[in-house]
Amino acid sequence: MKKILSTLLLVFLLISCESKKSQRVFLDSNGRMNHLLIVMNESKWNGESGNKLKDIIMTPVLGMPQEENQFDVSQVPEYSFGKMFKASRNVLMVGIDTVNSFNTEQNVYAKPQQIVKITGTSDEALVEMLELYKEKMISTFKNFDIENIQRGHKKQAYGTKSFETLNNLGIEMTIPKIFKKVDDTGEFLWLRQHLSGGIAKGDGTSNILVYSVPMPKSKKGLVKTISNMRDTIGKKYIPGRKENMFMITEKLVKPRVFKMTLDEKKCYATFGKWEVLNDFMAGPFLNYAIEDVENDRWVVVEAFTYAPSVDKRDFMFEVEAVLKTIHIK
Repeated sequence: MKKILSTLLLVFLLISCESKKSQRVFLDSNGRMNHLLIVMNESKWNGESGNKLKDIIMTPVLGMPQEENQFDVSQVPEYSFGKMFKASRNVLMVGIDTVNSFNTEQNVYAKPQQIVKITGTSDEALVEMLELYKEKMISTFKNFDIENIQRGHKKQAYGTKSFETLNNLGIEMTIPKIFKKVDDTGEFLWLRQHLSGGIAKGDGTSNILVYSVPMPKSKKGLVKTISNMRDTIGKKYIPGRKENMFMITEKLVKPRVFKMTLDEKKCYATFGKWEVLNDFMAGPFLNYAIEDVENDRWVVVEAFTYAPSVDKRDFMFEVEAVLKTIHIK
């Protein structure tokens, strides 16, 4: 009996050891949202292909009061891409190879990690590849960062029945508890997160709005339609510091509207700037008007930020991640 038990124990230990060998151990990735580590040799980085890549990275984010680039970047040559750099969360590898290619991989050296590799057979081909895949490159990294933020939010989210307006509108969203309720009428929800970090007087905020409006009969003049909709909501629900002050769409800079899909439904994404009528408060906003054809309405979710004296890209990006969790039941 002892011999049988000893044999079984030995088999168990061997299986356990083999199992541990087969389990891959990942480094914990590091790096901020909207930050890229670019692995590209100096001659390319300082040449035509590098200039093309810099133009893509420096494309301004829509709706910002001051110009802000899509990404912050660090660049290292391929021979310096060692263990420390391999723990980076977002890695873009660009160079010359035997084929023109665009490839994406996740969790190669660390976790969570997104790697994009773009190659060309010559300098000219590499520039063409960067132009061809620039939108896909940006969206790959942006979507990856959005998903990482959303995973973090799930760990500290409100329950599904926490807000009357969401329940009445038939909406589910993953909303982290860092956002506090300002107003929840059953028809209109306003949530606010107080911000810190270099913001003047410490009064910066990120905000989420949720409401619905009847579906417009015509899709012509969308910019005006959405601007008027926002102004009506602002006058009714979002007052300023004094009488006759309320949030409106800034008039000097025309918002930009794009068609997209959200929650598997047609959606109009509007990027623009808000201001308070008769006051000096202002900032960026992102508005999603989602077509709920079955109920002949737009379900509207919006993010806007007030963060004087500092860059606002990352604040808006974090709240965008919340908006994109919406599900219309």
